[in-house]
Amino acid sequence: MSTTFNNNLPVINNEGGLTVYLEQIKKFPMLDAEEEYMLAKNWKTTGNIKSAEKLVTSHLRLVAKIAMGYKGYGLPINEMISEGNIGLMQAVKKFEPEKGFRLATYAMWWIKASIQEYILKSWSLVKIGTTTAQKKLFFNLKKLKNQIAPQSEGDLRNEQVEEIANKLDVSKDEVVSMNRRLSGKEFSLNAQVGEDGDEWQDWLVDKELDHDLKFAQHEEMEQRKDLLKDSIKILNDREREILYSRRLNDNPSTLEELSKKYKVSRERVRQIENKAFEKLQKHMLLLAKSKNLLTAN
Repeated sequence: MSTTFNNNLPVINNEGGLTVYLEQIKKFPMLDAEEEYMLAKNWKTTGNIKSAEKLVTSHLRLVAKIAMGYKGYGLPINEMISEGNIGLMQAVKKFEPEKGFRLATYAMWWIKASIQEYILKSWSLVKIGTTTAQKKLFFNLKKLKNQIAPQSEGDLRNEQVEEIANKLDVSKDEVVSMNRRLSGKEFSLNAQVGEDGDEWQDWLVDKELDHDLKFAQHEEMEQRKDLLKDSIKILNDREREILYSRRLNDNPSTLEELSKKYKVSRERVRQIENKAFEKLQKHMLLLAKSKNLLTAN
């Protein structure tokens, strides 16, 4: 499939900057569930660029909103929005409307991943680690600091360091080091990014979007949990245990570990996992249709 629809997106230029861009993207209408489904289905089956463009442009406000959440890292907001838009386009390419959930819920993770990768690359000069734990520390330290020590500046107290280290499963030295890097960077940039210095979060989308998005996400997550709970029963014990171990655990088991446990080859474990996943998907889809959770047939 072609992805040339990215050439037709509005961009943040030097004439008006972010303010003009935010006004531009407000003009693209939000999609209801049925229209979104039909556009996604059309794009997936025919490669219709117009359908893809409409899916992307209707979610540009979501990208801007997510990007604003990272402005404290002292990087140009226009760059983070651009990276988020790339993530959005990837999400549109991979979105499967038949699963019965909205594009916003699916795209959010692609958008965040693209922005976070950009931030990590941009901060590479201060040698931020790339392990999962260090990434988690990088992106959660500020939030935890605000909860534990909202008025704190400079170094954290020892008990605060210990609490954060325990919550994020990293060493106390890593917390201290990351806090100093972040504090120094934020202070030098004075938390002001972009070209006009406005409080850009005030320019974001209508209040209803935030409320509707949160409601939709919560509703869809609850629906997905219910579908999973009901559908997992169709698997036999071994299929269920392997699927949980490989795809539903925070720390998934390796094929080698499971092959030893069940006394079969690694390839056999992989086959069981894939078969169980396919069975689960099909049953969840049928269940979603029976409960009218899909917007079209």
